[in-house]
Amino acid sequence: MREQQPYEAGRAIAGTGMGGAMDLAASEATTLERTPGGPEGTGPAGRPRSLWSDAWRDLRRDPVFLVSALVILFLVFVSVWPSAIASGNPLTCDLAKAQDGSAPGHPFGYDGQGCDVYTRTVYGARTSVTVGVLATLGVSVFGSVLGGLAGYFGGRWDAVLSRITDIFFAIPVVLGGLVLLSVVTSNTVWPVIGFMVLLGWPQISRIARGSVITAKQNDYVQAARALGASDSRILLRHIAPNAVAPVIVVATIALGTYIALEATLSYLGVGLKPPSVSWGIDISAASPYIRNAPHALLWPSGALAVTVLAFIMLGDAVRDALDPKLR
Repeated sequence: MREQQPYEAGRAIAGTGMGGAMDLAASEATTLERTPGGPEGTGPAGRPRSLWSDAWRDLRRDPVFLVSALVILFLVFVSVWPSAIASGNPLTCDLAKAQDGSAPGHPFGYDGQGCDVYTRTVYGARTSVTVGVLATLGVSVFGSVLGGLAGYFGGRWDAVLSRITDIFFAIPVVLGGLVLLSVVTSNTVWPVIGFMVLLGWPQISRIARGSVITAKQNDYVQAARALGASDSRILLRHIAPNAVAPVIVVATIALGTYIALEATLSYLGVGLKPPSVSWGIDISAASPYIRNAPHALLWPSGALAVTVLAFIMLGDAVRDALDPKLR
């Protein structure tokens, strides 16, 4: 019987998956071991994938997210630098051109006061986006803190906050705006933002409360508590990162709602007031001239509709990406 020769140094045996084996060099064996992307559930470097990395991967492939994100980025750019695409002054009007149609340099025509509709539509984006973003940030922070603390500690604090939340839910938003903002004489965006935060936090608070209650029952939270971690560390390091996803989804959708609410209140005359530039103000001013100058109403209304739709579509895409049940 022939003596079996030992394999040379630097050689390896790899299974063929069919009961046999093949002789490989060490470098070739190493190449087989390093499969692209790593095992299932890991990233390119073999690191475990997180919910956020999976969500970002899905969002990059979602056409709804890409379209809505491009629209929102354009709106943000216009809000920060409106003069980049509109060289006129939104407060400069010429009554001799009132209700005129489009003209060279004025593609949207003029409104009932002879103001350039294009310039006012562009500058109106700044007010709407500012109100929507600041109101959403205020509502998200205030509601998340209250709801998160109530859900984590429970007991009497949770019961009191739940009853207060029910009281605020019973207040009609538009009626509350008519009552509260009608006595405000300030012509800035802050009273409108403060009103939205005052009546908007209960929704975020209830969602944050439920998310924290679910997260604090997980094993990793119990393990951290058994190891002696403080309540603040458990909340900030373990619960908040795993409970913030529903809040982000609702806040993204609510941002478009707050922009529409600002336009509604301005249309009713209790939100922003002239000489502020707002889509709601322009829609209200153009309503009496809808037959003679429909363009003065259609352009700011269209800009408002596209903006609200973009944020709602963005929220829907984020919700689908962050929902593990849809994977």
